[in-house]
Amino acid sequence: MIFAFPRTFPADEVELAVADVDAARRIAGARMQPLENVLARRLEQLRPLLSTHADAETLLARCAEAIRIAYARMALRHGSLGEDFHAYHNETHILDILGGRIDRLIATHGVFALGLRDWCILGLFAACHDLRQREKPMYEAGVGANERASIEETFRLLDHCGFARSADADIYLAIDLTIGGSTFDARPPPGSAAFNAAELVQSGGALAAKLSQKLDKHRPDWRNDPRIVHAHDLALIAADLDTANVAEPFDRFASSAENLCLEREMLCLRNLDGVESAQPVLGFLTDGQDRFFFDLHRFNSELGRQSFGPAKDDNAARLKSLSLGLRARIAMRGRPQSGRQVLKAYAETVAGLV
Repeated sequence: MIFAFPRTFPADEVELAVADVDAARRIAGARMQPLENVLARRLEQLRPLLSTHADAETLLARCAEAIRIAYARMALRHGSLGEDFHAYHNETHILDILGGRIDRLIATHGVFALGLRDWCILGLFAACHDLRQREKPMYEAGVGANERASIEETFRLLDHCGFARSADADIYLAIDLTIGGSTFDARPPPGSAAFNAAELVQSGGALAAKLSQKLDKHRPDWRNDPRIVHAHDLALIAADLDTANVAEPFDRFASSAENLCLEREMLCLRNLDGVESAQPVLGFLTDGQDRFFFDLHRFNSELGRQSFGPAKDDNAARLKSLSLGLRARIAMRGRPQSGRQVLKAYAETVAGLV
């Protein structure tokens, strides 16, 4: 791995429980079907590229196996199959990126805009970049502990699925930089505040925007290595895919913000039915969203800008209306008594805009 890290992250109970694709299918059951639909569609989209790669069928089969295992692990750790549900970082987030967002990338630029291995790397990124969400916060070269743990688990997963660290060094390198570059802000917050991955999505920019500077510091000769240059380019695209919720249809964009808010409050151990959550929820859904959308978020790649920029622009006016409308609705009803009350007002305001 390019960046050193103070510690390693061994396999946890979920990784051991979902050790192979048979276990993934057995544990996920019917919940695997949405993923299977996406994988089948992606195979058809990539079919024109099969003749460009000698072992295309093997490559795609290995990638699909890794994605299935990662999907089941995510569902069991933080999704619909587990006991530590995260409203945003769960298996649905995999489908958002692997499905609609990569679909839009292909629809905008065509399947020949990237190579077959590149599309495979982006698919692996979609499935694996958020595998670990509960690591004790620390960072090195801007890469967070959750991301580093996800990289290490993904490397083990690739090993299991038949990839080789020598023959497939380009894939391992790209996974290292794409997942590492998806870190929003790995530093622990000041004081005694709890580390909150959901809040960081709205409060900081992705490392990808500064990844070249980190590489300059830790690998000064990287620009002379075509493999690292290409992996860096893919990391910029991956970061755009990860944050392209800003370009979703407005109701889905608003829903993603609500899910982030729910996850944030859960991680902060605040009761949504208590008064202590009212102002944090209101602030997150107004000032927090506005700051992220208008001030912090930027697309990092030209492919990302062209694919998602116009749709983000289309959402801008309605986001302003949403923030103003929510504040007005709250003002008319008086000081909110709970976060859930704010969420109800938020849903009503969204409904009036779609």
